[in-house]
Amino acid sequence: MLRKLNYLTVEWPLEQGRLFPRAAPLIVEIGFGNGDFLLHLAETRADHNVIGIEISSQSMSKAEAKIEKRGLPNVRPIHCRAETALAHLLEPETVAEFHINYPDPWFKKRHQRRRLIQRATVDLLASRLRAGGTLHLATDIREYAEMAHETLADTPGLTNQFETPWVSDIAGRFRTKYELKGYREGRRGHFFRYQRNAAPVTHPPVIKELDMPHLFLQSALSAAEIVARFEATRRQAGNAHIAILRAYADPKRDTAVFEVVVEEPTIEQHALLALSPRAEAGEYMVRLSAVGHARATAGMHGAVAAVGEWVAGLDAGSRVLARKLRG
Repeated sequence: MLRKLNYLTVEWPLEQGRLFPRAAPLIVEIGFGNGDFLLHLAETRADHNVIGIEISSQSMSKAEAKIEKRGLPNVRPIHCRAETALAHLLEPETVAEFHINYPDPWFKKRHQRRRLIQRATVDLLASRLRAGGTLHLATDIREYAEMAHETLADTPGLTNQFETPWVSDIAGRFRTKYELKGYREGRRGHFFRYQRNAAPVTHPPVIKELDMPHLFLQSALSAAEIVARFEATRRQAGNAHIAILRAYADPKRDTAVFEVVVEEPTIEQHALLALSPRAEAGEYMVRLSAVGHARATAGMHGAVAAVGEWVAGLDAGSRVLARKLRG
């Protein structure tokens, strides 16, 4: 059975030795859809290891089933956002090839920050490519192609491998079902190929997991009384947006959990924070719950601080005793 991988369970950064039976140059496909192109890479580039990055659970399940059926040892899909993979999983100068086929254009203005091809992400792609590595991009949307050309051409660490901004066909290219359907409907592809050159680039280090956050507090209130006073709220901690959505109490054990969503520039987590009693009467600890495999990022430290400080501010007899938090 193929072990299912996602950004909450893999190492930060990735260790190829834990994913593949042997070391080999690494190819990464971002957004593999039905998995056909991903499997094509694995089968035709057997001397490489291949990682697929995908946010769709359905696409993940389909790809995992195909990989297991074909018994391919050199390909692993990971359920993960592209930004998370580039910032948390992939180290500088470790990728031989990136393949990005028909990314979502996110046309609406309020959604443009979600576009994959934008300045910060392309800089990370250039950083993660090894010397001579290549970035392959395909889109069937002219507006997206023009935007991508402007961004890629303005990246000192990348050199266009074509004489034109893009080409409309590549001989021998493996065509996915989506691509073939587009050709039948008159949507021609725009294909880019850029190579990592010798120009120096900035290498943002992999964002590693922090120590687990804890906040210790004193309160005369029971967990049930604390939850009874709860109201959903939103907080800001640095560049993290924290939504504290719901609270649930277990009166028998005098514990509570708080449901939170923490959005950071490179990662989003939907997690539970636990409030549990300590040995001393009237003392509690707030920490990440073991449920859900939340990772200890700066934003999660901020969420623990937000919940703990809210509880400590509920009455005059409550106060924070100690913090084991970033910052």
